[in-house]
Amino acid sequence: MGEGTEYFTPEFFAFFRGLSKNNRKEWFDANKAQFQAVVLEPSVRFVRDAGDRLKKISPHIVGDARAFGGSISRIYRDVRFSPDKSPYKTHIGIHFWHDKAGPPEHMTPGYFLHLESGESGVHSGVWHPEPRILKKIRDRIVDEPDAWKTVLRSKIELEGESLKRPPPGFDPNHPHIQDLRRKDFIAARRFRDTEVTSPGFLENFVKACESMVPLNRFLAQSMGLPW
Repeated sequence: MGEGTEYFTPEFFAFFRGLSKNNRKEWFDANKAQFQAVVLEPSVRFVRDAGDRLKKISPHIVGDARAFGGSISRIYRDVRFSPDKSPYKTHIGIHFWHDKAGPPEHMTPGYFLHLESGESGVHSGVWHPEPRILKKIRDRIVDEPDAWKTVLRSKIELEGESLKRPPPGFDPNHPHIQDLRRKDFIAARRFRDTEVTSPGFLENFVKACESMVPLNRFLAQSMGLPW
């Protein structure tokens, strides 16, 4: 399957609207067949087909097209330490990770698709990298500024948290000091609900991932990983 294939329909978002209003086990159990049909089954198909396409972007990006235990996040919330005891998430997350990634996978560059009405988007890069990895990224920005400029010229918008002051050991007057202060190196492309439910969504998703390759490649190479 490819261009023109429909995955997520308006019923996908309608299911989560219903779940938001009735976030309890009785309602979910009564609507489990709907969950399987309009959420889980199309998510599995999407992971399979998108995973094949992403291999052309990088042979190291992988998707695991299983209903449980693979790329698709669990619908069940971890409520152990949360004041909100709602048992179910009202969105789906789909992760395509780097095949050299050790846990936690978000420490290595990949793609994360968040599907939620009004909040859908694909994210790339690394979120909250541990200090050792963060230093490697910052060091490469300093050592190879032209490589970093290639990322900036790709017109992606970097997001995430930053330090209020320059990190220790880095020149506060460095031309890329704004980026050296970053604690996250992530970018995103948002999707409207109508884009998610359109037959061209797979194409739009792959194009968004392609646009973020310069960031992911820079980060992977900073960590000594192939891309």
